[in-house]
Amino acid sequence: MRNAGLPEPRGPQGAGPREDDPLEQAVWRLRSRACWDDAAALLAPRAAAEPGPALQRTAVLTERCMFTGEGWGPAEDALRAAEALAADDEERGAAACERGHLAYASTLLGVRDRADEARSALGRAAALLAPGSPTRPLLHFRRGLIAQHLSDNPSDATAAFERAHAGATAQGQRLLLSFTWRHVAAMAEHEGRFAEARYGFGESLRIREELGYLVGIAPALASLAAVLDDPGEAARLREEAARLVRLLGGVPGWLAEQLAAAPTPD
Repeated sequence: MRNAGLPEPRGPQGAGPREDDPLEQAVWRLRSRACWDDAAALLAPRAAAEPGPALQRTAVLTERCMFTGEGWGPAEDALRAAEALAADDEERGAAACERGHLAYASTLLGVRDRADEARSALGRAAALLAPGSPTRPLLHFRRGLIAQHLSDNPSDATAAFERAHAGATAQGQRLLLSFTWRHVAAMAEHEGRFAEARYGFGESLRIREELGYLVGIAPALASLAAVLDDPGEAARLREEAARLVRLLGGVPGWLAEQLAAAPTPD
């Protein structure tokens, strides 16, 4: 679970909030501090009529599901509204990408097995999105999540994460880049390449700290701690992760459980 993957701020692209958009800045501040309901409420007026905000609201509510294991009904309602507003292939493809991710999250967290729906939706997104679409890197990333966590196919997962990483780098999608670093590192850890894993997890942490993505920093700290050679430094990072989880009211829930179960150093 510690590398399960999450939807990205600023709708599907994961580029971070625009500095010239006060609404995006406000949504970002709330979302990065685990205030998903408040962020969704800010988006609601525009989401009622505009495909972009509707899709962003879906991403906010799906992220809440991933972090807390709750709120599936509102996320599904928001997704259906975004699908209804989509007017061209780019918008329909982005909405299909969000449906695939919500179905993946439901399957991963054991709410309901929707693995076939997740694969079908991401396949539909791949058919709709243009080759240069800004949503393509996220689509690659989410296909990698399914290969990693639902299909247990490390080679396909690694290839998908590397494509997502290249696309996020080329398009300046820095938050998505923090996720691709994280998952490329996870695959390196899986294969016993711990120096590469440490570097990737460190890069993921650095980007999240620079962006102020507070809700994502604790998982990044815990992942890096797991591959460090120095037990004292690893313990320090886990303690910092636990402090941030407490600060945010016990989210991510799965990480709170993991840290509580960790052995106490002698």
